[in-house]
Amino acid sequence: MEQSVESPKTATGHQLGKLELFMGFAEMGLCGFGGVATIARHVIVDKRRWMNEHDYATLLGMGQILPGGNIINMTVMLGDRFQGPLGSIVALCGLMIMPIIILLGLTLVYDTYSSNPDVRAATIGAGAAAAGLVIGMGLKMGRALRLHPIHLGFALVTFFAMGVLRLPFIATIIVLAPLCIAATFWMRRR
Repeated sequence: MEQSVESPKTATGHQLGKLELFMGFAEMGLCGFGGVATIARHVIVDKRRWMNEHDYATLLGMGQILPGGNIINMTVMLGDRFQGPLGSIVALCGLMIMPIIILLGLTLVYDTYSSNPDVRAATIGAGAAAAGLVIGMGLKMGRALRLHPIHLGFALVTFFAMGVLRLPFIATIIVLAPLCIAATFWMRRR
């Protein structure tokens, strides 16, 4: 007798359908100015309540240590979690469709006006706003997770290594991620 495997439920206890998955990721793709990571957390945790803060941070962390774009990785994993391999494709299509359309349109406009000093100034301003969004998201996630002081220490060391010393991302992660994981295991065994 064949058993049906039920997909995991969201943080609110309902099953996530393919259309809801597509629309949620389409919203992220459409609203992801300065990068999707800032809006992804808001949509997944706060607005749609697909995951709690801890599960989101875990999924984002996995996405960041795998090769490729962290949000792309997270989209594939979350789509698979709720709807299997087809869910990964649906979520990825939702995430990418609007940005591709907008990017093609903006490319045509920018190509025409890129030599204008006002356009250059606007591009610099948009970059600064994007950096602020990423910092704000990180602070919001950190507050909600209620990290142990050791984890806060690793976060500060990572920030210092990459932000101040400008060490390469890969080298920083290769050194600090295993140390943080080991510290976490050590804390739990005490």
